[in-house]
Amino acid sequence: MHIIWDWNGTLFDDLHIVVDAVNASLAAIDSDLRLDADGYRDHYRRPVREFYDAMLPRPVTDAEWEIINDVFHEAYVDLLHLAHPAGDAHQAIAAAQDRRVSQSILSMWAHHQLVPTVAAHRLDLHMAAVRGADMARGERKQELLIKHLAELPADGRVVMIGDTFDDAVAASQAGIEMIFYNGGSHHRDDLVATGVPVADTLLQALELAVTTLET
Repeated sequence: MHIIWDWNGTLFDDLHIVVDAVNASLAAIDSDLRLDADGYRDHYRRPVREFYDAMLPRPVTDAEWEIINDVFHEAYVDLLHLAHPAGDAHQAIAAAQDRRVSQSILSMWAHHQLVPTVAAHRLDLHMAAVRGADMARGERKQELLIKHLAELPADGRVVMIGDTFDDAVAASQAGIEMIFYNGGSHHRDDLVATGVPVADTLLQALELAVTTLET
C-alpha cells in the first residue's frame, strides 16, 4: 500500500503566502485587483495562466504572463519563511509509517526548491521519494504523476491525497484512488460536489486513504 502526498496546500500550509504572491504578481502588471483567500478559491484553476485570465477582465498577454510568472515565484520564495507544515502533517506521516504504509511526496513546485524545503521541515524521513516539477518543461500533474508511479517500488494499491481538482484529474488519468484534503485551494462544497471523499485534517485523510487501500 502506498500514499502519495501532495505538498502545497496539503502537507504544507502555504495558501496565505500563495495569495500574497498572486497579489504581488497582479501589482506587477498594474492591475488594481487584489485577492483574499476566498477570492483565490473562487478563481483557482490550472493551467495557472487560465487562473489569471479568469480573474482579470481580459486574457493576459504573453509579456504580462512572463512578468506574472517571474514575480509570483520570486515573491513566494521571499515569503516562504512565513509558511509551515499543516498542523498534523508530522502526525499523519508518522501514523502511516506505523501502519506500514509506504509514502512519497509529489508536487508541481520546482524540484530543486521542493527537496530542501521538505527536508528542512523533516518531512522527508519516511518518504520513498520526494518529486517536484521541472519548471522548464511545463509538465502537467498527470504527466508528473505517471512518471512518479513508474519510479516507485511496487507497493500494490496507491492513493493520492491532495487539495486541488488538478490532483483528482491526475489521479483519475493515472488509474489510482484520490482523497481530497480541504487545504484551502478550493471551497469545500466544490470539493464535495465532485464525489471524491473529502477530509478536513491530514489524519482524517490518512484514515480514508487506508480504508480505500484495504477495501
